[in-house]
Amino acid sequence: MQSQDKLRIALLSAYAIAIHSFENLLPTPIPWLRLGVANIITLTALMLYGFRAAMMVTLIRVTLSSIFIGTFLGPGFIMSFCGGVSSTAAMGIIFSLFPRLFGPVGLSLIGALFHNAAQLFIAYLLFVQQIKAVLIVTPLLLLLGTITGVVNGIIGGMLIKNISEKSLNPPR
Repeated sequence: MQSQDKLRIALLSAYAIAIHSFENLLPTPIPWLRLGVANIITLTALMLYGFRAAMMVTLIRVTLSSIFIGTFLGPGFIMSFCGGVSSTAAMGIIFSLFPRLFGPVGLSLIGALFHNAAQLFIAYLLFVQQIKAVLIVTPLLLLLGTITGVVNGIIGGMLIKNISEKSLNPPR
């Protein structure tokens, strides 16, 4: 890995950590419900710098953010880690197979779906262990995930366009 790649990953990770930490301070109507705004940075990393960069940003963000906010290895960390890794993996696979078919909004929707699915699965396995309880919250999470996936995809698309236009060394 070149030093320029390391710098990009470090910078994107710092942005993602700051956004994630700020978002964690915002009150939410439902516990553990987040907008996933830091995933915009993961989406940007994926589309501009590839899967490896996106996964590294996700892993660094989830780990360091949880250390900073005091949830490392707790339930919130486990949920965030599983959701983030599955989301990034799904977006990476789809983007590598169909790079022209899915833009930022489509990839963000896929990421949101896999993030929610992974978190529901982990919640069922480790915490709830009652399928009815998981099924009750699934429609709400999918609806909210769809809305935030579209919004985050639109913002991510604007960020990607802005970085691509202003970059002296265009990505990829």
